[in-house]
Amino acid sequence: MFEAFLLALALCVDTLVVSTSSAFSSKMSYRRGLLMAAIFAFFQGGFPLMGALLGGVFKESMESVDHWIAFGLLLLVGGKMIVDALRNAPKESRLDVTRVGTLCLLGVATSIDAFVIGIGLGLSGDIAFVLMNVAVIAVMTFLVALLGTFLGKRDVPIPERLASCIAGMVLVGLGVYTLVEHLSV
Repeated sequence: MFEAFLLALALCVDTLVVSTSSAFSSKMSYRRGLLMAAIFAFFQGGFPLMGALLGGVFKESMESVDHWIAFGLLLLVGGKMIVDALRNAPKESRLDVTRVGTLCLLGVATSIDAFVIGIGLGLSGDIAFVLMNVAVIAVMTFLVALLGTFLGKRDVPIPERLASCIAGMVLVGLGVYTLVEHLSV
């Protein structure tokens, strides 16, 4: 459960940044922030489930290397988050976040990494494990998006680069933990 919580927090860092900047730049209402949180949670929970289903299809044929694949995917996503945070200056959103279509687009954009993580979940766990992770990810994303809306309405800045670095390090750490756990058995 602790691993699911860490994974969820690492995956919804971008949700925090996007929801905070969206609430700040558009002065959206709390009601619109609630809708944004629900949309983000839907995509952030749905994408790893789709990835897990895809990973589950290939589980039997890849069982001898599944821990390496999970490690590689977590390392790739976490490493990319760290490199992007160190390389790029924070970006400002110029999208009209008052439109549902735009919120859905942002929900998909912040959930691509969750799809990749879902593939690893499908390879490494049974359906109960996957569903528990998906539920934790969706609930945490909902709560983090609400927090982002609250902070954005209060003009509290989120250090995007630092948050992305920390999230990337958590994902890399989970990948290493998965590999070490499997190799020590």
